[in-house]
Amino acid sequence: MKIIIHQNERGLLFKNGTYKRFLEPGKHNVHTVFGETFVRLPLAKPIELTNADPEVLMLDKTFADNVVKIDVPDGHIGVRFEDGRIAGTHGAGKYFYFNPHKNVTYKLFDLSKTQIEGLTAEQISRLPKELYQQLVVCEGETGLLFYDGRFVRALGAGAYYFWKAKTAVSSERFDLRSQELEINGQEILTADKVSLRVNFVCSYRITDAVKLYGGIKNYKERIYTVTQLALREYIGKFRFDELLEQKDSIAAVVLAQLQAKGAELFVEFTGAGLKDIILPGEIRDIMNTVLVAEKNAQANVIARREEVASTRSLLNTAKLLDENATLYKLKELEYLEKICDKVGSISVGGGNLLCELQKIVSVTPR
Repeated sequence: MKIIIHQNERGLLFKNGTYKRFLEPGKHNVHTVFGETFVRLPLAKPIELTNADPEVLMLDKTFADNVVKIDVPDGHIGVRFEDGRIAGTHGAGKYFYFNPHKNVTYKLFDLSKTQIEGLTAEQISRLPKELYQQLVVCEGETGLLFYDGRFVRALGAGAYYFWKAKTAVSSERFDLRSQELEINGQEILTADKVSLRVNFVCSYRITDAVKLYGGIKNYKERIYTVTQLALREYIGKFRFDELLEQKDSIAAVVLAQLQAKGAELFVEFTGAGLKDIILPGEIRDIMNTVLVAEKNAQANVIARREEVASTRSLLNTAKLLDENATLYKLKELEYLEKICDKVGSISVGGGNLLCELQKIVSVTPR
């Protein structure tokens, strides 16, 4: 009988179960009466045979020229390329693909080398997600890489890709930029047993992430505790009144203590500040009472000072009036002018108005 092998196919001819020859696209005669059979294989799929071993077929030059063999050893993964683009991946084993129209190649990757090398990020993105994992370190951060819980190296900013094989890959990221730690509502006793609540803030940055991870389990809690103890130590030395007098120095002194311990914490303290000192309710009421009393006393002193000055001015005025009759008359006219400003009309019964005014101002001076 006649068979047709299409352009997207290839055929294999067998006689009595034994491979005879490779069938190219076109028409072929198959003599079934003489025990000949054939197998039609698509180009787009791997070669899978149940009645023949592809390794044996590779001894045929025509077959071998049309086929690529992908041999993946144990502990490796094979990535297949068609015309330079990733077309698939293969675990350990042997695989056969036709390559008459496409340039089929492959690369082997040793899974013992956990990090993926030799592939671009775009190529890796075309691999099945279950084969790899991605670690991203952002700008301003450092990442610590671990294989099976063992530290390997520090990672700078960027994206890293690793095979999901026997090795467990993990990471820890640390922000190397300046960070702030706030201590809010910290209750501290002064030397005279006054309970205060303090809000404090400090700034720091990590200087050695590797030593920090290896030496301190929870570095943020440790920094918090060190800052808290420094505040307690300094504030606890002073009585309440003394503390209020030098509250501006608290931040500078505590910062100096923190900077002295920065090396053992693997951080650098860059700043500190006292945000608030919150007094207990009864102390606050007492302070308000004292403040009001002080202000009232200041107001009384000012009032007495003004009163004395006013009295002294009156005394000086009286002396001048006693010594100068003309000045006395001018003063009377001044007061008369003020009286007239307040009176709407003056009625003088039948007399001369100027004469009456003359009588008013003709009083003999004392």
